[in-house]
Amino acid sequence: MSQTTVDVVGLHAALDAARQGRGWSWRQLARELGLSASTMSRLANGQKPDVDAFATMVAWLQMDANKFIITEEQRRERYELEEPDLVAQLAPLLRARRDLDEKDIDHLQELIRSAVRHFEADRSREG
Repeated sequence: MSQTTVDVVGLHAALDAARQGRGWSWRQLARELGLSASTMSRLANGQKPDVDAFATMVAWLQMDANKFIITEEQRRERYELEEPDLVAQLAPLLRARRDLDEKDIDHLQELIRSAVRHFEADRSREG
């Protein structure tokens, strides 16, 4: 059996639609649900709520909890969860460094690309 998980993105979207429909802030919604604002913030950041918070959210939404239970495979397919390109993510950080010139940055980016290719090749041999 595939591992199941909470569809955090879907749950957050359902709460957001209900929140917006009432003209509430996230803080107001948290207060209405009897949850902390940090619980709502963690949900927005893709972290799963604890069981009690999950139950509170789906009960308040008046939705079947099963609507928000999906397999990892469904989650990846539904949200096309692929890691962004590592070099593209790191480039702004490298360029912000005052101790690196353009040549240094280019060299570091090529080293990172090479390492990523190596990791991917290792994974394909293992899998």
